[in-house]
Amino acid sequence: MRKAIALIVSAAFLLGACQTQDPYTGEQKTSNATRGAIFGALGGAAIGALTNTSSGKQAARNALIGAGIGALAGGAIGGYMDQQEAELRQRLRAAGVSVVRNGNNIMLVMASDVTFPVDGDQVNPQYYQTLAAVGEVLAEYNRTTIEVSGHTDSTGANQYNQDLSQRRANAVAYILAQNGVMPQRMYVIGLGETRPVASNANAAGRSKNRRVEIQIIPLTS
Repeated sequence: MRKAIALIVSAAFLLGACQTQDPYTGEQKTSNATRGAIFGALGGAAIGALTNTSSGKQAARNALIGAGIGALAGGAIGGYMDQQEAELRQRLRAAGVSVVRNGNNIMLVMASDVTFPVDGDQVNPQYYQTLAAVGEVLAEYNRTTIEVSGHTDSTGANQYNQDLSQRRANAVAYILAQNGVMPQRMYVIGLGETRPVASNANAAGRSKNRRVEIQIIPLTS
């Protein structure tokens, strides 16, 4: 587990390195090769250790406590998450992101049809600003762990769907990290077609199943 956390921390430093300049916009950006190497590490030993939800939560908790971030307790938990929810709703109004409160957890749901091109794992350029806003809020409210999970419909082969969901979750986590979210707070999971929220028998249901979810969980004592 310590090795997994170390890999995530190392990836945080890599995020700021090995950048190239877009010849059209002049913007500094991480090359596809570097991006693949970063999330190859996250998707290998690190994510392998964190894929199980219970162990992933514990690893993220340990990393935050080790970084000196204090846990929330008692009535402070609800108030802290209320403030974060309110800011997320304000920042994401009309952005195509569903903000769902479940107890003290907050779930952000992004439709893959909006976030990614068909069968693609590169975030649509027009969606960068939305994810940047999410990252900024998560960076400000840092006393939480974050699960980023990718999901698909049942069309296509199981393994293809699994791989696509993992790559899409990685892409979202990458942008969050670029906007200030500590990578050691996150565990990134591709769940393929295993957790549908609607029927795969019709187009409307399949569209709902193609999504990336960000679950925000308070760090409690």
